[in-house]
Amino acid sequence: MKRIIHKIFKKSRSPEDGIFFTEMERILGFSPIKLSIYKKAFTHRSSNKLDENGVSISYERLEFLGDAMLSSVIAAHLFNKVPSGDEGYLTKMRSKIVSREHLNELGKDLNLIQYIESKVPINHFGENIHGNVFEALVGAIYLDQGYSYCEKFIQKRVIIPYVDIPRLEGKVISYKSLLIEWCQKEKKAFHYDVFEDNGIKGERLYGVKLSIDDKVVSKSRATSKKKAEEIASKRAYFAFQEKIDAK
Repeated sequence: MKRIIHKIFKKSRSPEDGIFFTEMERILGFSPIKLSIYKKAFTHRSSNKLDENGVSISYERLEFLGDAMLSSVIAAHLFNKVPSGDEGYLTKMRSKIVSREHLNELGKDLNLIQYIESKVPINHFGENIHGNVFEALVGAIYLDQGYSYCEKFIQKRVIIPYVDIPRLEGKVISYKSLLIEWCQKEKKAFHYDVFEDNGIKGERLYGVKLSIDDKVVSKSRATSKKKAEEIASKRAYFAFQEKIDAK
């Protein structure tokens, strides 16, 4: 039945939709049924599109759904794969797999940004757009094909190529958290001194000086306070790595 419906819709598609369908079929490994759901997964809110009820069309709601599906499937995989892992261990491992950094890598690997419909130039998007669209795509798969197909896609694109339990156990997902934990254990005073920095050509940046026991140990600049603090923490971690890893 699906094949018959597929042929009917294939004949009625525009050339543009036909190209998009073929691309989605290649990425997914199966044929989409409701192509409009996948198009929504790549629609940025700057497009100012509205549905028949006057509601703004964008990938953001699908992103929310995809995030939940990823967490669910990966949680089940870890639960079955590591029977000795307690709740804290499983939660930490899942966080490493669905970290923003990792999701951005997945989106980049599939080059999903090329399909985005937006009035904003692609080079103006932040780094997280890659992971956001990947989550939206997962949400679209769930709505279009159901849990089973969604699980298969996550297995194929996330778990099989990227989930290596021993490697993930040693992966740091937050250098800031790691550094703060070490400072607290060692009773060391630490302080992040954040200041706004206009940078080159007036670009808004944030500078950070990280001090431990009243001594500046690292500095960084980034487009947000959070990023700047994480970079400074990473540099400090490598400066104190032997002491931190020994604990």
